[in-house]
Amino acid sequence: MTDKNIRPDYYRHGTVDVIAVLYLLFGDTARVFLVGNIIKYIVRYRDKNGMEDLIKARTYLDRLIEEEGKQK
Repeated sequence: MTDKNIRPDYYRHGTVDVIAVLYLLFGDTARVFLVGNIIKYIVRYRDKNGMEDLIKARTYLDRLIEEEGKQK
């Protein structure tokens, strides 16, 4: 799995990235979206999509790390 798992084409309008827009509109509070998705995918992975959900959680965690690095 790649970053496409959380940035599929249908979440874009041209080159606009939804998570980037959240950070633009809501600043640091946009991290709640990322953290919430990390928790969601970790909690449900055994009962829903298994490895796919763990990979999605990791992808959101990587994005959170990327965004936090930009804030410093």
